[in-house]
Amino acid sequence: MIELLKVIIIGIVEGITEWLPISSTGHMILVDEFIQLQASDAFKKMFFVVIQLGAIMAVVVLYWDKLFPFSFKKGFKIDSDIMSMWFKIVVASLPAAIVGILFDDIIDKFMGVQVVPIMLILFGIFFIVVENRHAGQTPRINTLSEITYQTALIIGLFQLIAAVFPGTSRSGATIVGALMIGVSRFVAAEFTFFMAVPVMFGASLLKLISFGFNFTSQEALYLIVGMIVAFVVSIITIKFLMGYIKNNDFKAFGWYRIVLGLLVIIVLYLKK
Repeated sequence: MIELLKVIIIGIVEGITEWLPISSTGHMILVDEFIQLQASDAFKKMFFVVIQLGAIMAVVVLYWDKLFPFSFKKGFKIDSDIMSMWFKIVVASLPAAIVGILFDDIIDKFMGVQVVPIMLILFGIFFIVVENRHAGQTPRINTLSEITYQTALIIGLFQLIAAVFPGTSRSGATIVGALMIGVSRFVAAEFTFFMAVPVMFGASLLKLISFGFNFTSQEALYLIVGMIVAFVVSIITIKFLMGYIKNNDFKAFGWYRIVLGLLVIIVLYLKK
């Protein structure tokens, strides 16, 4: 029961931090550093990625009308705007997909707790700087349909930073990148959510294949419970974030990252 409680805590952390620009992987590495889930290192590396499938399903459920391009009412129809968005998502996802497939083993070497506080602080500062520079400016891209293939590719390149360095935040990197090139906060957040679907599904599939689907009954229970908790918490978190950014910027998350990063450095120093 204690181990299952740890899994629930990790699921809650995943559901909150996957969508807020504060790094889900970084937080989960830190959580595991202190609560120590009793499982093999191979399983935990896979678990921390595959648990994101629950978070993905939250996006699919909340944004089904914007994600599913096919309609069967009064005959079969395809929504060209949604299909166009999916093509742009594919373009945005290609850099992370290529790097993930070719360099997955190398990336794993960066998944240490020591990297997390550095990236938390650096990207926290980056958020504040970008928001200060864009204060009072009118975004040039205010709807998903206005995102071009070039814009999508640029946003996808920012995702590479998060793919390599834990503590960066995938959503944080892509949102900052989108803001820098004139995308509104609301559209940047939505496009980031949608990009997560193929990227996180692909990353989860790679980890499952690498692990070999050889689960014990206990490990399977951990995965199922973790994903369910992540799904429920993600629904709440996404609704909160989209309401929050209607009237606020991302600087609060930047300050949070800086404070958390400093606290982690202190804790790690005291543990030596």
